[in-house]
Amino acid sequence: MQADEYRKMAGVEDRMWYYRALHRHVVRSVQPSVRPGQPVGGLTVLDAGCGTGGLLRRLKEAYPGWQFTGLDFSPVACELARERTGGKVVQGSISALPFADESFDVVVSCDVICQVSDATQAVREIHRCLKPGGVAVLTMPAYQWMYSYHDREVANLRRYSRPEVNALLRGAGFRIARSSYWNMLPFPLTVLRRKIFPPAPAALSSDVKLYPAPVEATFNTLMGLEHAWFGCGGRMPFGSSVLTVAKKSSHDGGSSTP
Repeated sequence: MQADEYRKMAGVEDRMWYYRALHRHVVRSVQPSVRPGQPVGGLTVLDAGCGTGGLLRRLKEAYPGWQFTGLDFSPVACELARERTGGKVVQGSISALPFADESFDVVVSCDVICQVSDATQAVREIHRCLKPGGVAVLTMPAYQWMYSYHDREVANLRRYSRPEVNALLRGAGFRIARSSYWNMLPFPLTVLRRKIFPPAPAALSSDVKLYPAPVEATFNTLMGLEHAWFGCGGRMPFGSSVLTVAKKSSHDGGSSTP
């Protein structure tokens, strides 16, 4: 992803409706990673592809006793994340994580595996770095037919269906704990924007930006409805994103080979 996209992200991810909803999903999804009898303050968490640190900040606020590490391939993103979080941020690739086997209780990775050429290797690396019984929380952009100017601008190589994400994770040795689409309610508008009425070529840029207050309020309301449904245990049959929670077997060692 270009440096300008990271700077755009840093400027909006604390306020833009999409990032607010995404961070809320991840915060809720990591809670079941606390296993019976485990000291809550001892959990170690990696944000693999942390971007400019917005999710790290949100997780730190929600779980102040946990230990967080960020990783990103971009030096610009790492610098911004360090400035914004004051925490540990490592430069490196999600396809070759610079951490020892079984280093983390939780690994989160949001819209990053879709940006690497070998997604299988990236998922195996996450599996390797998780402790036995550890939890991975992943989000991916949904449906390859939805690939558009936005994906090109943010360096997505492809988009995934929910079954494809599940197969990718199972192939690395994970058990799927929860899997659902999200961003269902805004989905028709997303289709209109990206596939039917895209911006003119001269005005092309990603959709990462802060929208006028009434638009942000409307989308925040839609996301609130979706979060309420998820909070009741519901799932969504379609949407522009996929959210997956997967677990590493408590009997696994360091190898991620299925």
